[in-house]
Amino acid sequence: MPEPRIPPGQSVSKRFPRLDLGVIPTVVPDKWDLRVAGSVENPLRFNLPEFHALPKVSVTRDFSCVTGWTRLDCVWEGVAFQTLAAMAKPKPSATSVWIECGEGYTTSLRLEDLMRDDVLLAYGFDGKPLPDEHGGPVRLIVPRKYGWKSAKWVRLLDFRDRHDLGFWEVRGYSDTADPWTEDRYS
Repeated sequence: MPEPRIPPGQSVSKRFPRLDLGVIPTVVPDKWDLRVAGSVENPLRFNLPEFHALPKVSVTRDFSCVTGWTRLDCVWEGVAFQTLAAMAKPKPSATSVWIECGEGYTTSLRLEDLMRDDVLLAYGFDGKPLPDEHGGPVRLIVPRKYGWKSAKWVRLLDFRDRHDLGFWEVRGYSDTADPWTEDRYS
């Protein structure tokens, strides 16, 4: 018997609803940058053309929201997290990455979760540029986690020697955010 495609407690959605803190930041493309900092040997900073010039990957994965919907076969294009990590060279003590976004949103993920081959910083969605309302110009995509870990409007990846809880996690949401175990709340 094949494994189920949809995590427990989820239903398929053909739409891709917009869920965020209620603010879509105004991002001026000429002013956007992404910083990779913290416990790394080689801190990085990219403007948008520099970021787009990095090796591009395309990943087709399902996207599950904690509110109970899953959209199948989302096609994301962008830069693999592994590429950025290889360039930044995390120190052996780095165990987690703190993510800051343009709207003041934060989250964090264990480095081992981010190093999977389907995790990327996306600037394309379903063959088009990533819309502002879905995190454009760049958002994190972590397909094996609920959507709040796939932070929108990413501006900083801060490698850390400790694990800190982000916006939703300090408000009672699970830090592991695993749709397959319905790990929604701590």
